[in-house]
Amino acid sequence: MDKCVTCGRELHPERAKKYNYCMSPECQEKNAKGLTMVAVGVNKAAEQYMILDESTRDEIASGKYHDQRRGSFGTTVTTAAPSPAPTAAPEPRPAARPAAPRQRSAAPAAPKVARKPWSQRQQRLALLYNEQGLRPDEIAEKIGLSRYLVTQIVLNARTRGKL
Repeated sequence: MDKCVTCGRELHPERAKKYNYCMSPECQEKNAKGLTMVAVGVNKAAEQYMILDESTRDEIASGKYHDQRRGSFGTTVTTAAPSPAPTAAPEPRPAARPAAPRQRSAAPAAPKVARKPWSQRQQRLALLYNEQGLRPDEIAEKIGLSRYLVTQIVLNARTRGKL
């Protein structure tokens, strides 16, 4: 028979399966440990409460529990104006012009700046959707870009400190 670690009394067999102390107030006060609870935002209607242990901590860090009322988990971002309605079709690009014959000039040519293959509107929408927790393939489908370009937009924003 198991005994209480504090007072030495015999423990009931069912109690001994989970606890190593008895039900006396002194033993309870000395040995009982509180649980840390955390509220995770699962949907707009309610929150779910969980015991905060290592696995729950890892799940929260991985983004499993996403609060839909906020833009992203753990932040309280408020927007002053409503976000623009998403468009399904990408912005039309101008037709390519035929190359003109090169002319020599006396001044050295300025270095060309690489043009991004996405528009400002597409970038803004991609970053908004990313903040809402959508995956790159879902974002790409909504704004008419490839998954690769959406990933590049997000990575570009992160390196510039915009995310």
